[in-house]
Amino acid sequence: MASLAGAFAASHGPLIIREWEAVPTAQKERMSAAFRELGRRVMAAKPDVLIVVSPDHWSNFFLDNIPSVCLGVGETNEGPPEAWMKGFPHREIPGDPELAMHIARTALAEGFEPSFSHRLKLDHGTCIPLWRMGVEPLPRIVPMIVNSIEAPLPSVRRCFEWGALLAKAIRAYPEDVRVAIVGTGGLSHSIGEPTMGAIDEPFDIECIERFKGSTAKLFAFLEEKLPKTGNGAEEVRNWLVAHGAAGGRGFEVIDYLPVPAVIVGCGFASWRV
Repeated sequence: MASLAGAFAASHGPLIIREWEAVPTAQKERMSAAFRELGRRVMAAKPDVLIVVSPDHWSNFFLDNIPSVCLGVGETNEGPPEAWMKGFPHREIPGDPELAMHIARTALAEGFEPSFSHRLKLDHGTCIPLWRMGVEPLPRIVPMIVNSIEAPLPSVRRCFEWGALLAKAIRAYPEDVRVAIVGTGGLSHSIGEPTMGAIDEPFDIECIERFKGSTAKLFAFLEEKLPKTGNGAEEVRNWLVAHGAAGGRGFEVIDYLPVPAVIVGCGFASWRV
């Protein structure tokens, strides 16, 4: 039977690549160290497959078609379409269609209604963490796109429930594979708003603390605070998927630092599963 090998989370702000040289040296060293430690933990878990949970930054979907959740069920997916991601070493990224379809079928049987795609473009949201963590050789990737870009968004509770569903599906999968989950994005940032570039450090610090405690209090905090902070903080939904897969327990922050040069409160975390 398959097993859940680990759950992890990391920020994926585009300027981590595009404006890397503009990041002050001390912050650059801390971010690099956090990515390396996260990558070490991922590789120590020895996953055969990574489920990478990310938003879609208008690479696959637009206003005429925005799924709340889309599972990538194809044999392969495309590497990042952004020109500034051309250094990413994988132009084609192997998937795991059997596991992905098993997850989709389990989801439907459990009252979830995902969309699915046989070929996706995996943009910076998926690929920056993989790249900066140094995850090589790259395991098979099952992409899970969660809408945190355009309202209405899936509820924070539903994202947590999706994580529990993933854990259940993994443990029911008959093949002997190790599967880990990586939630990407966040923490606070603001894109295309009057507050563009703002980092809400108090929100980030309290959010991290809330992941260590009651899930009910975490949900209540996010439902109250997310509408009041930058729109990029909505990507914490992807962390909630990882949190749900871990059963809402075992959260450990690796590092957090607000980085104005990349306009993101950058967080890195893992869960004991």
